[in-house]
Amino acid sequence: MSGSTAISRRAFLKTGAVLGGGLIIGVHLPLGAALGVQPPEETFAPNAFLRIGSDNSITVIVNKSEMGQGVYTALPMIVAEELEVDPAVIRVEAAPVAPAYNHALWGMQVTGGSTSVRTEWERLAQAGAAARQMLTAAAAGTWQVKPAECRAENGQVIHLPTGRRLSYGRLADAASRLQPPKSVTLKGPKEQKVIGRGVKRLDTPAKVNGTAPFGLDVAVPGMLTAVVARPPVFGARAKRIREDLAEKVPGVKRILPIDAGVGVVAESLPAALKGREALEIEWDEGPLAGLDSARQRETYAEMAKKPGAVAASRGNADAALEKAAKRIDAVYTLPYLAHAPMEPLNCVASVRPDGCDIWVGTQMQTGDRDAAAKITGLPKEKISLRTMFLGGGFGRRAVPDSHFVREAVQLSKGIGKPVKVVWTREDDIHGGWYRPSSYNVLAAGLDRAGMPLAWTHRIVCQSIITGTPFEGGMLKNGIDETSVEGAADSPYEVPNFRCDYHMAPAGVPVLWWRSVGHSFTAFVKESFIDELAHAAGHDPYRYRRALLAKHPRVAGVLDLAAEKAGWGKPLPAGRGRGIAVHESFGSFIAQVAEVSVNGEGEIRVHRVVCAVDCGRFVNPEIIASQMESGVAFGLSAALHGAITFANGRVQQSNFYDYPIIRMREMPEVETHIARNGEKPGGIGEPGVPPIAPAVANALFALTGARLRTLPLTPERVREAMGKG
Repeated sequence: MSGSTAISRRAFLKTGAVLGGGLIIGVHLPLGAALGVQPPEETFAPNAFLRIGSDNSITVIVNKSEMGQGVYTALPMIVAEELEVDPAVIRVEAAPVAPAYNHALWGMQVTGGSTSVRTEWERLAQAGAAARQMLTAAAAGTWQVKPAECRAENGQVIHLPTGRRLSYGRLADAASRLQPPKSVTLKGPKEQKVIGRGVKRLDTPAKVNGTAPFGLDVAVPGMLTAVVARPPVFGARAKRIREDLAEKVPGVKRILPIDAGVGVVAESLPAALKGREALEIEWDEGPLAGLDSARQRETYAEMAKKPGAVAASRGNADAALEKAAKRIDAVYTLPYLAHAPMEPLNCVASVRPDGCDIWVGTQMQTGDRDAAAKITGLPKEKISLRTMFLGGGFGRRAVPDSHFVREAVQLSKGIGKPVKVVWTREDDIHGGWYRPSSYNVLAAGLDRAGMPLAWTHRIVCQSIITGTPFEGGMLKNGIDETSVEGAADSPYEVPNFRCDYHMAPAGVPVLWWRSVGHSFTAFVKESFIDELAHAAGHDPYRYRRALLAKHPRVAGVLDLAAEKAGWGKPLPAGRGRGIAVHESFGSFIAQVAEVSVNGEGEIRVHRVVCAVDCGRFVNPEIIASQMESGVAFGLSAALHGAITFANGRVQQSNFYDYPIIRMREMPEVETHIARNGEKPGGIGEPGVPPIAPAVANALFALTGARLRTLPLTPERVREAMGKG
């Protein structure tokens, strides 16, 4: 049902109790979807996340997209802790698009910035505690005893003096008639039984048995499949389209120009692909027809010769450089990177005169819903968006212009039937929205003891944040905060410091990529500090340590990683060891990598030791898996990843020329977690930034070859080692 009716919260609770025979803690959907209602505006978290049925079922509504980072386990664990239930009994459902499920800070429904646990912890804990208090009060009322004589435990309420018990399901109806408490008291750390414990992923069984619904799995009655012929050059426009040959392909139903290019709608994906191959399109390639990676690098180098907008400054870096006993200069360059999730982009849309249904793996539900409303002309409440499991996201499915959702909506509207748009791997690699390339110029001045007196860092790259919902708060005075993060706020205590920034010309569509600006600033910062340590004749670990006196948490993970990795102890012959440390998204990560190099210049990473300080945490197993994931993702980029251009065209197409690391390349990863009472930090992205510099620094320790350009290809390794 697609209608929408505004009802009062009290009326909804009564309706839910009658129809469902259960306690609904402010949850209007997905039960609301079946009833054809949306949550009224006055509904507010924390009471929108929990449903308890008379059958003792407990469902947590999760407002974050599950793309492998574990939110379908970590967030229910927070509720389970306060609700006094085993997390294993909890069912998880994806939240609909509604104000109650907006990001706690950003005012829209979105998953990103490693914020899921740290921004939802408080209100989910309150939701669980409020439900427990209401159930306890319902039991006390049933027994006509004082609530203080009752205790919730393992999905039941127990009357302590008599031992009587009632399950949550038995109490659900009575509890639904009570007013939610105005305030609740949450457990202290010593009272917690679930938080901090290793709990197996709740979504693993469904992913193993094939019942977990990903976007590519969606099939609805009458659905057609489409692919889109997109421009070969970013910004190009179709001048002439010859459709007749494509229309003759068996199974092709319609050729339909849309904003993104030319859609080919067919009975099946093979038919749609054959139809696209038969299309003849003449393109006006536009201003980027001559885009070339080598010339772009030259342009960036010219820009870097002039001062940029100052992102951070202290002391007088230029004067200190002049007086330094030794000066070190370096240029670091990093390429565009594609996100390359295992599941390419896809979306199913069904547009009708009275509504629009969308099934999609997305990280930005509000933006996608709003884009569909604009295309269809329907009110937002008539757009039903169902979030599927994501086969990888890394930021790629949080697109400000919602282009892959817009494609499906436009085609469905144009043809009048449900349409699934599928991107091939080549479409994805060619499709843009990359991590931007960057050009970094650094200089440092050392005193006679080899310690840094001055440090300058000039960054040239495209703005990620321009044109996004965050532009107003994160683009100021010519500084894109995401382009200088991790560099402008370097923790190393250097008395004279400057970081400035040039916003490179736009054109190639760029986007946040797992760890955003930290993905390149960490490589630059941690490689350069390693250069300084070796130039001064100091141990790289202890050199860093001496510059972190005012940053105890950074120093703490650095110490932990060095200790667990056996820093200073002999390594097997032919191996080198490198270290890096970086703060991002409220967490502190240090990594030590052990590497070897064969005669062809191929780097093999054998072991990575990760030390993690993310403050208070929910599930240590998720932290370990995210460190392993971050290492794999970061190594893919460090060893292989690069998107390059010639004649305006992307030169890579698939995993054969844009590879991710193979199983044989994956190192052993050890994770060690610092335990403290600090506020929680993110964990989905912080494991990525340190791995590239740790490997590059290990390479230098082993071979004396300092590589300042990623990826660390065998050709570059051989050249740096003087082997041609």
